[in-house]
Amino acid sequence: MHIFTDRAANFPLEEEKYYGLTVAPLYIQFPEGEVETSDILPDVFYQRLVDMKPIIPSTALPSSGLFQEMYQKVIDSGENILSIHLSAGLSGTIQSARTAAQEMRESAVTIFDSMTLSGGQRFQVIGAALAAKAGWALEEILDLLKKLRGEIEVVYTLDTLEYLEHGGRIGRVRSLLSSLLHIKPIIHVDKKDGKYSTIGKERTLSRSITEMVEHLKSMYGHRSLWITVLHGQLEAEALELLEALKKNLNIQRSEMLRVTPVLGVHTGPGIVGVSAVPMNLFAELL
Repeated sequence: MHIFTDRAANFPLEEEKYYGLTVAPLYIQFPEGEVETSDILPDVFYQRLVDMKPIIPSTALPSSGLFQEMYQKVIDSGENILSIHLSAGLSGTIQSARTAAQEMRESAVTIFDSMTLSGGQRFQVIGAALAAKAGWALEEILDLLKKLRGEIEVVYTLDTLEYLEHGGRIGRVRSLLSSLLHIKPIIHVDKKDGKYSTIGKERTLSRSITEMVEHLKSMYGHRSLWITVLHGQLEAEALELLEALKKNLNIQRSEMLRVTPVLGVHTGPGIVGVSAVPMNLFAELL
C-alpha cells in the first residue's frame, strides 16, 4: 500500500522520504508566475508576501490529469494507493484526486478526506504510512484514519484576518470588525464539515495562546498527547505556545514546524497554532 498526500500536510522533505510518501504539488500563483510550494523557503516566501502588499497571491491545486499520471506510475509498479488529502471543505484538491481515481482500475486508488489540514493532516498520513509498513490491511488503516480524524484537533490564531478574507475562507464583515477592533481570533477546523470555525477571540496573541492551551485542556484532560506547533514567522510566540502546552498538558512527543507557504498565502506570516492527537492511537505503531 503506497500512501499519497499533498503539500498541505506540512511534511518536511526528510519526513516524506522517511515515511515513503508521494506528495502531490500545490502551487502559489504570483503575478510574475507560478511556483510549486516546496520550491520556496518559508522566510523567502513570507518576506515576499509582505513586500507584495496590498497584492496577495492566489493558490492552485494539481489537475486530475497530474494525479492520474502520479497514480499510474505507482500502480504500474504493482502497488495500490491510499490517497489522503486536505479537507474538501477548504480545497478542491481532493476532488481532483477523486476524478483521477475514477480513471484507474477498480480499487487501485482509495481516497480519504482528512477533513483538516497541516499538522492534523500530517498525523493521519503518518498513521497510515506506519500502518502500511506494518502490513495492515486497507480496511484496518481506514478504521485507524477515522479514529484519528475524530480525535485530532487543529487550532490556531492570527494577527490579522486579511489573508483568510482574500482567499474567501472567512466572512468579510467578520474580518473587517476584527481588524478594526485589533482582535486575534482563535480558529479551529470543525470536524462536522472540515471548515474553519472561530471558537474565541482575544486582544493579544499572548492571550490567544493561553486560550488555545485551555481549549486543548478541555478536550484532552490528562491524556497523553503528541503535538505539532506550527508558525509562519512567529518563532517566539510558537516557543511560548510549546512551553505552555508542555506545562499544562501531558505532552509525550512534540515538534515545531513552519507553516508551508501554500497555506501561508491564506494566513500571512502572523500565524501560530498547534495540532494535537492522543498518543494511544499510535500505540501499535510507534
